[in-house]
Amino acid sequence: MLLMFLEKRREYSMENNIFEEIVKMIETRRNNAYRKINEELISLYWDFGKYISEKVNDANWGDKIIDKLVDFMKREYLTMKGFTRAGIYRMKQFYETYKDNEIVAPLVRQISWTHNVMILGATNSIEEKEFYIRMCIKNNYSKRELNRQIASGYFHRYMLSDGKANQSLSKAVGEEDYPNTKILDTYSLEFLDLPNHYSEKDLKKAIISNMKDFILEIGKDFTYVGEEYRIQVGNQDFFIDLLCYNRTLNCLVAFELKIGDFQPEYISKMDFYLEALDRQEKKKNENPSVGIVLCSGKNEQVVEYAMSRTISPTMVSQYTLNLIDKKLLENKLKEISKIIEENNDN
Repeated sequence: MLLMFLEKRREYSMENNIFEEIVKMIETRRNNAYRKINEELISLYWDFGKYISEKVNDANWGDKIIDKLVDFMKREYLTMKGFTRAGIYRMKQFYETYKDNEIVAPLVRQISWTHNVMILGATNSIEEKEFYIRMCIKNNYSKRELNRQIASGYFHRYMLSDGKANQSLSKAVGEEDYPNTKILDTYSLEFLDLPNHYSEKDLKKAIISNMKDFILEIGKDFTYVGEEYRIQVGNQDFFIDLLCYNRTLNCLVAFELKIGDFQPEYISKMDFYLEALDRQEKKKNENPSVGIVLCSGKNEQVVEYAMSRTISPTMVSQYTLNLIDKKLLENKLKEISKIIEENNDN
């Protein structure tokens, strides 16, 4: 029986290796698509800002025409976000801020519109703007992290400690530095004008894909193992929504997403998965696997940990300390679900 199990595991491992190039091919093209979507969206806002700037500066357009434009956009492009009165003037400001800067102008297309707006409104000099744009590109900052760095005065502290602009930061950003921008903000989703209705399966897949990137971004010690990760119990195949590995805890971390309110049986099912992972995948030097159940209900998002009953209270505390905080996961799950479902309702 043991030999059969080891042979099955070896075959599955070989299968994964065989198809590794295919996975790489798909992920590369997918990342290129996300990047292209963002570039096109930023280019649209740039061109729109240029058009408005020229019309206003030529004294051809005033507030009344801008108001008519807002009404037109609401009527003709209801699903597109950002074309309010304030949003249109922000596009104008965006274009006018960077239009004469040949170095920074290409860089703004490499970060999301949300990040651009934050930098535009929270910084003063063009040097400070360039600094945070480059930091976003190099470090793939989340909105939360970018806000924290700006609020802490990172640019000013950096300049005081260094005395002059760092040469490595001023270099042109290459292809390899481009962030893996799979987490599309609301502007990108609405710009895509996706089909009006998702199936629950599509909704779940979209949420898992975005949660994966958030987990890997926020949880610095998490590494990606696989989505819809197959485990075999008896003659049946089961699939874990998302499987990661935590280097600090030295254990596998399984994530399961449920659309709907939390049910106690979800923990029981996760316990079943954890037992199978520990029996089939866990190495001798690794700690017991841990599970995280994500529930996206209509009225609330719930996150619960699942751990083996055999682990000690000390290890439970260590797991809880090093896993991503439940509240943080719940807030992100709520944000992602809202973005996708709002797009679904339009």
